[in-house]
Amino acid sequence: MSHALKQVFNKDKTFRPKRKFEPGTQRFELHKKAQASLNAGLDLKVAVQLPPGEEQNDWVAVHVVDFFNRINLIYGTISDYCTEQSCPVMSGGPKYEYRWQDEHKYRKPTALSAPQYMNLLMDWIEVQINNEDIFPTNVGTPFPKNFLPVVKKILSRLFRVFVHVYIHHFDSIINMGAEAHVNTCYKHFYYFVKEFNLIDTKELEPLVSVWVGSCT
Repeated sequence: MSHALKQVFNKDKTFRPKRKFEPGTQRFELHKKAQASLNAGLDLKVAVQLPPGEEQNDWVAVHVVDFFNRINLIYGTISDYCTEQSCPVMSGGPKYEYRWQDEHKYRKPTALSAPQYMNLLMDWIEVQINNEDIFPTNVGTPFPKNFLPVVKKILSRLFRVFVHVYIHHFDSIINMGAEAHVNTCYKHFYYFVKEFNLIDTKELEPLVSVWVGSCT
């Protein structure tokens, strides 16, 4: 699926540089295993399940980085259509507005345009996944106690990118002929977060109307 995405999308439009796994590491091997499952055409519900003998945190870490890369590719492709003028508010239709909050400049939830929000989000995620104290890459280094809370925040915020793209920019995705690939990427994401209970069901509501019956 990732190869198909690259064929449909312009890889030069990736919103952020792709985060790669170091060859020879356990994460790299898990990444290859996950890719092989997808490329073999396995049911996505099966493909997301933890392989026998593997550690759940390692499996989750690999997928978080992979989803970050794929969603970057999707958003980067439509970013020319997501401007301060077209999307002055980061939202998912009239019912859902997403405000940005962090530990630095925006200490209170702040309304921002979608491009501003996306830039801050991707910068923030890059910091998290490059932090060895949160995402250790050395074999034998334990994951910290706050690993899953950080992962849940990353994935819930990445989900907002799907919401915005589906509700405000899906016509552009259709015009590129990429809807099948985006749908598959979202289904993969959805099944994964449901398998490991990483996003509250209530937070997934913005796309329920889009996906009635598609991810059950």
